Amino acid sequence: MSGEAGALAPAAAFFDLDRTLIRGSANYPLAIAAFRSGHVPWKDLVKDTVNAIAFHRKGSTDEGSEALRERILRAVAGIRQSDIIHLTDAITPGIVRKAIPTSMALLADARAAGQDRIVVSASPIELVSRIATALGLEGAVATRSELDEEGRYTGHLAGEFCYGAGKVIEIEKLAAERGYDLSRCTAYSDSVSDLPMMERVGTAVAVNPDGELRELARERGWRVVEVGRKRH
Repeated sequence: MSGEAGALAPAAAFFDLDRTLIRGSANYPLAIAAFRSGHVPWKDLVKDTVNAIAFHRKGSTDEGSEALRERILRAVAGIRQSDIIHLTDAITPGIVRKAIPTSMALLADARAAGQDRIVVSASPIELVSRIATALGLEGAVATRSELDEEGRYTGHLAGEFCYGAGKVIEIEKLAAERGYDLSRCTAYSDSVSDLPMMERVGTAVAVNPDGELRELARERGWRVVEVGRKRH
């Protein structure tokens, strides 16, 4: 490394998105925008509304996230990626306004520590990458959908569903590309569903955690950050 013996590899701070960096879910505004543009049926919007309320109260579940993944893949099949990008460009400013002040301070701390700040989310990369850019962060890892030769979604994934163990696979890919030493990296999340990611890095921080994650954080001596609103 430029002749420097013992130079440290770069490190990153991996931030979950929903309920960690922003209040609520980023997918719900996308569902509304997709409905208004004619891409999502009314019944699916109603279902997304119910799920968003439940998510706001309790957080994510494996079953709910799997169902959302399948519905998103079905809904966008045949649609041009450029159309979805147009929607995400329109809704990103409103999502960023839902940023949690305490979490913005955590982002500033990570930057001061010399870590790249990476958003890691199950939401579509077209949305998550724009949120990361709007927040001035160094990258995004998210779910990618396969495209055909005309730039239309096929209805299948390209890579892993970026949820649970899938997040680990995707951050390992990014670490290999950028040279991150994961033992020097930090992961921030509100949900026990992100336990695989939190266990893969050197430092884990629970942000306004659900009950299960709160208990694990207590047992393992992980830092717990409250964001000013108790979970139900």
